[in-house]
Amino acid sequence: MEPRKGGRPRRGLYVLPSIFTGGNIALGFYAITQSMRATATDYAAFDHAALAIAFALPFDALDGRIARMTNTESDFGRELDSLADVITFGVAPAILAYTWGFRMLPQMAYPKLHHRLIAFGLVAAFLFLICGACRLARFNVSINPKPSNPGRPGRRYFVGMPIPAAAGVIASVVHCFNGSPIDNPWIALVWLCLLLFTGFLMVSRWRFWSGKEITLVDKQPVRLLVLLVLMAVLLEEFSEYLLISMALAYMVSGMWARLMYAAQSRRARRMGMPLPGTN
Repeated sequence: MEPRKGGRPRRGLYVLPSIFTGGNIALGFYAITQSMRATATDYAAFDHAALAIAFALPFDALDGRIARMTNTESDFGRELDSLADVITFGVAPAILAYTWGFRMLPQMAYPKLHHRLIAFGLVAAFLFLICGACRLARFNVSINPKPSNPGRPGRRYFVGMPIPAAAGVIASVVHCFNGSPIDNPWIALVWLCLLLFTGFLMVSRWRFWSGKEITLVDKQPVRLLVLLVLMAVLLEEFSEYLLISMALAYMVSGMWARLMYAAQSRRARRMGMPLPGTN
């Protein structure tokens, strides 16, 4: 469909990015309903919820890019995308994290400790949600934000871990266990710490690779097609291990970048040199 005279795209093109955003919301709603339906004996719904969140990631990545490619970016589209992200990557993983990690815990020898662990899990899930909402709000109002540990010039970074990536960590862990809920209080404590730390990464000012250098247009479409087919085959056969490896690798990359910057800064101070990224 060609743009109208004067450079303005046809009105129908504005619907295209919103279709992907609507698919994002639909998958988030489905994940919420599946998390609420699952039980300790019928836990396949937890896996369905995790996969729904994972499938929503490409929808979230494509709506903005399609809007830019078709020149149909709008304030309405940006606001709708943010609301979709709160639902699919904030509310849905928070509910999944609580119901999968804490609500199904069996009774313990100390009932009071059992109730407190579940209560702490509920608080951790809420903190994950509120950190994700704050991350989105900061992203929406920031203009050319700078991370506390600047990276290489010319390469674009997110300030703080993006909420889709944080939701991907939650979903990938649940899917790695095929939805089987946590039944050990010690593992529940580890899960609680992971929730809190992931929330912290979202509101931190650490740099995370944005991936915006990757374009949908490739000079060698055959190579791109082969890569997509290979990725689809690997996800079909090894999704439990591939998804969690990708999610945790991205999370660790931000932590590693922060540690390396701190080490370089200490070395620069000792030698009286400018701090990295301030040249």
